[in-house]
Amino acid sequence: DHPINYMVVEYMLKNAGASVDRAENGKEAIDRFLASEPGHYDLILMDIMMPVMSGYAASAAIRASDRPDSQTVAIAAMTANAFSEDIQKSYACGMNAHISKPIEPETLRESLIQLFRTMETMK
Repeated sequence: DHPINYMVVEYMLKNAGASVDRAENGKEAIDRFLASEPGHYDLILMDIMMPVMSGYAASAAIRASDRPDSQTVAIAAMTANAFSEDIQKSYACGMNAHISKPIEPETLRESLIQLFRTMETMK
């Protein structure tokens, strides 16, 4: 994503106590996930329009992997693509939430609270 958008979201997450890793593209996101210990990541915020591999393709690849946490890690789209077909496409490739840009701190907070509540009930 644009460096300023990343810095804003990173600041919000770290301010809330989260540890944050960054991938420059969808392929790198998959590689980081697969190289980590199962359960290392609680959440993947996935931009949709990335170089090398889109967020849609990266999310589908994570879900298709044979990792024990590939089906349970939360994946949320973060994108300016906010039409209903974009939201449906996010869910179709395995994402659990769709957060539209521009990101407002309270919107991000509420979206993540709702996402984690939903993920908890699925366990």
